[in-house]
Amino acid sequence: MAEPVSDQPLVVGIGGTIGGISSTERALRIALDAAGREGFRTRMFGGADMARLPLYDPKATTRTPDETEFVDTIRQASAVIIASPGYHGSISGVVKNALDLLEETARDPHRPYLADMPVGLIATAYGWQATGSTIAALRSIVHALRGWPTPFAAAVNTQLTKFDEDGGASDAAVIEQLSLVGKQVARFVPVAIQHG
Repeated sequence: MAEPVSDQPLVVGIGGTIGGISSTERALRIALDAAGREGFRTRMFGGADMARLPLYDPKATTRTPDETEFVDTIRQASAVIIASPGYHGSISGVVKNALDLLEETARDPHRPYLADMPVGLIATAYGWQATGSTIAALRSIVHALRGWPTPFAAAVNTQLTKFDEDGGASDAAVIEQLSLVGKQVARFVPVAIQHG
């Protein structure tokens, strides 16, 4: 794959779990690759990246290098894709902690939070019930962060769909759905820029 040029817009992926490459991270990678095929640079903050973020302290006067890199990367993004496992009917703590850190952008004059940015959503869970409630929680959070959730969100039941180390999945329809998330954020970026 050719190195992306720096003037390409950036799509940032946030998602995964602590403790190794997860189904959530593999699903997110498929969506990011689809955005890459649309001409975007991509950067993923997976489980290992998020594990290095301390619990968000709104009163802290300094930030760690990992926190600073995360926030600065989001500031450069034209779109975001958030993928979370469904934990007890909602998003995981590690994903929520990363999103809480976006409070650092609250006073940014150019773009606070995820204002006017297309945001793709993915939920993975062992069963259907948690995928729906996790997607609903993600939509609510993105609205609170002033972002635009894309019309389509991918819900992946990992009881039925298995991911492999080569970037594939056992269900071709799931790959299509995850790719659609990536395509939608990429295609909505020009609209967001025009109206932003």
